[in-house]
Amino acid sequence: MTQTPDRPGRAAAWMLGAIASFSSMAVAGREVSAQLDTFELMMYRSLVGVLIVSAVLTVRSRWSDVSTDRIGLHLVRNIAHFAGQNLWFYAVTVIPLAQVFALEFTQPIWVLLLSPLLLGEKLTRVRALAAAMGFAGILIVVRPGAESLNAGTAAAALAAVCFAFTTIFTKRLTRTATIGCILFWLTVIQLVLGLVTAGLDMDIALPDAQSAPWVILVALAGLLAHFCIANALSIAPATFVIPIDFARVPTIAIVGMLLYGEPLDVWVFVGAVVIFAGNYINLLAERRA
Repeated sequence: MTQTPDRPGRAAAWMLGAIASFSSMAVAGREVSAQLDTFELMMYRSLVGVLIVSAVLTVRSRWSDVSTDRIGLHLVRNIAHFAGQNLWFYAVTVIPLAQVFALEFTQPIWVLLLSPLLLGEKLTRVRALAAAMGFAGILIVVRPGAESLNAGTAAAALAAVCFAFTTIFTKRLTRTATIGCILFWLTVIQLVLGLVTAGLDMDIALPDAQSAPWVILVALAGLLAHFCIANALSIAPATFVIPIDFARVPTIAIVGMLLYGEPLDVWVFVGAVVIFAGNYINLLAERRA
């Protein structure tokens, strides 16, 4: 079987699409927060996702991929993702967008620490160093003592932990399930979770003419971002793709400055660079191995 040749130009274009998608989702999540709470947003986002995934499965005649095998693991995975996404959407409404994105980049660090427990993978010296650098980066970003910690900072940090659990459970699922099956249960289970949590107060707000486009943008941007990353990784090595993904931090910082008047905090950039360096050192070590 011949190997697909690296195409860095096309991979970079896919990653620009991912950066634009993630940034759009953050802006849309903040804009819609005045009309919908995070549970309602997740419910409507998942509803749009169900329609899109179902249409793709129908067009490609791949409904046979969807099965109830390991439905318990699907449920656990999506509870973790649902919690993380709600925390993320809350964070983008209360703290600077650049800070949210910088803390989100700690997800691979948590994967390194949790993998020995949940996947049986070994915690090597390089992985331990990467984790230490990641935590150093967190301290630089949040600067406890110099800056007052708030619920938004805690939400962004906890979201990264939840996304790490999601990544680990996804890795376990991909051993037996197709991507179509994983995406189908992702949207369906999170639709149910969103319906339950949004309806706890017996008052589910309906999107109006102003909020409906933002909800659709959140759903489309989320799916498109991961689609772009998957395509980029399929035609170029991770050591090329990941540094481009890191451009999300300065990009969203500029977006936050232009749209919301958020100041450019140099310490957020310094901490983000330290977090990225830890991830990249581990990435290089894994590739050599």
